Amino acid sequence: MSLSIRNQIPGTVTAVTPGEVMATVKVRLTGGQEITAAITLESVEELGLTAGTAVRALVKSTEVSLATAPVQGLSIRNQLPGTITDIATGDAMASVKVAVEGGELTSAITRDAATDLGLTTGASVVALIKSTEVSLATA
Repeated sequence: MSLSIRNQIPGTVTAVTPGEVMATVKVRLTGGQEITAAITLESVEELGLTAGTAVRALVKSTEVSLATAPVQGLSIRNQLPGTITDIATGDAMASVKVAVEGGELTSAITRDAATDLGLTTGASVVALIKSTEVSLATA
């Protein structure tokens, strides 16, 4: 199956914490970082997710925010440090590619945000992704 979601990073499930309807799933990405996905318990069961399951973490580029440094006092758990490898700007939006350990993320942000943050190729950034915006797929 082909998907329009550009951000597809491989990893392995390290833990599943079920709730009544939702579950949190911790995934160790191939680069060693850990991210958390908040998905339905039904999805956990249908995908057969347990510790050791190989998955791909899927995130739409519009759901990847950028910061110029790690952010404290924030509910967003997934903060992946990286380096900007490319920026394409249009009249309203910018597409920013960020190399992270074990993969690459694309962030779609406003051109104004890219300008205000002073984003340039080679700059260090932190990709911020809410756990509710991370989907998981199995092979």
